[in-house]
Amino acid sequence: MGTISKPKLTWSGRTVIGVPYLWLLLFFMLPFLIVVKISISEMETVVFKDLITWTDGVLQLRFKLSNYLFITQDDLYFKTYLASLKYAGITTAFCLLIGYPFAYFMARAAKAVQPALLMMVMLPFWTSFLLRVYAWKGLLTEGGWVATVLDALHVDSVLMALNLIPGPGQYMNTPFSLVLGMVYTYLPFMILPLYANLSKMDMRLLEAASDLGATPWVAFWKVTVPLSRAGIVAGSMLVFIPCVGEFVIPELLGGPQTLMIGRVLWDEFFANNDWPMASSVAVVMILLILVPLALFNKAQADQEAHR
Repeated sequence: MGTISKPKLTWSGRTVIGVPYLWLLLFFMLPFLIVVKISISEMETVVFKDLITWTDGVLQLRFKLSNYLFITQDDLYFKTYLASLKYAGITTAFCLLIGYPFAYFMARAAKAVQPALLMMVMLPFWTSFLLRVYAWKGLLTEGGWVATVLDALHVDSVLMALNLIPGPGQYMNTPFSLVLGMVYTYLPFMILPLYANLSKMDMRLLEAASDLGATPWVAFWKVTVPLSRAGIVAGSMLVFIPCVGEFVIPELLGGPQTLMIGRVLWDEFFANNDWPMASSVAVVMILLILVPLALFNKAQADQEAHR
């Protein structure tokens, strides 16, 4: 029996595959390596010492690893990393709970209405991100109409019981205002991948489930949700990853209780002017995000390959 040879990639095929890799190399890998270099360098005023030096015929390599050791010893970094992961996870969960019904009904709406619904989801992007966050400051401060409505509904008592606000009507600079602002900002990033996934689903599968005796609720959990898993994963990544390193929203809407790693990075870069330390924090943050995601994607790929 003859062996089946693998098809060779054409020049156009190599180009199509190579362009994304080139993009990642130029705009992710090279900047990341520069940050890694700064993190292990010694800083003198505004310049960095060379990592490799040649003196009197002796080649010397000088890597400063004390910044990484300091991160493991200082509770501040550990707590801010945990806080960033916690608030990013909570934001992702709320975006999924709110965004899935939005995307589901958008995908089930009439074809003539779907472009208008999609435009409404994308409409906030027409306004500056910074202006939208600043708007929430006016809405949540005392006298703002959102704060007034929450007071009228006695929501503040519930939020106080959950330890999300310190007192009645005090919504600003709290975990509540932080999560609210992040959910509002990143909700479209959850809706759009889910809508793209759900709109392509074969409706005949739901009809087949109904013919087999499944109720609409059972068909939703057994058919719709599993088939939309790719959209859920994509939307969750689009929300979770930027939320971990978010700086603007915690700075404007959060308070001392909501210190996140983005603010620590800002302080190290601009307040302390300690670029190696800030770069070390950034490298650890990136690795804490990318390594679990890479392992998760590999597990998903292995699972799909064994099916």
